[in-house]
Amino acid sequence: MSSTAYDARADEYIDALGTMDAVHPVDRSVVEAWATTVTGPVLDAGCGPGHWTGHLAGLGLDVRGVDLAPRFISHARAAHSGIRFDLGSIDELEVEDGALGGILSWFSTIHHVPARVDVPLREFARTLRPGGRLLLGFFVGESIEAFDHAVTRAYRWPAAELGRRADAAGFDISETHTRATRGTRPVGALLCERRA
Repeated sequence: MSSTAYDARADEYIDALGTMDAVHPVDRSVVEAWATTVTGPVLDAGCGPGHWTGHLAGLGLDVRGVDLAPRFISHARAAHSGIRFDLGSIDELEVEDGALGGILSWFSTIHHVPARVDVPLREFARTLRPGGRLLLGFFVGESIEAFDHAVTRAYRWPAAELGRRADAAGFDISETHTRATRGTRPVGALLCERRA
């Protein structure tokens, strides 16, 4: 289970990746541009140690975070006082239908087996109001394939195929970004809008 795996390595993850200083400038630009299009409450789904949640709050968004790993939630609460962080699953969000204006899912679906990635996508669609914005970060590949992530098995996706899954869940894809940096895995982001 990814929550147990992340909890076991949470402090290592926090030290390496748990601040905005560790974020690639292109990723920061993509997320910040998305944030300017969002109105209403925002959920950082799979928030990890909460650095993106804190950053979005600093940009003026009404944001809260949710994550499966208790150690991440305890760190996020300590590091970002005044922001709400809840322990929970992106597969079963404790959010009312249509209550959100935006969801940041920054690499939070990467551990879902392909047959189950539709589960969080449908939850995102359920909880976003029509016109609400989803930003979905993922690892890019030429085909859907598993790989040994530092924490637990993860999956690469062709952007077009993940876009088809998002479309089937109720989203229109407004932008697709991909980035390949020498020595690191290619990554991508889908900017999606909830259909009415």
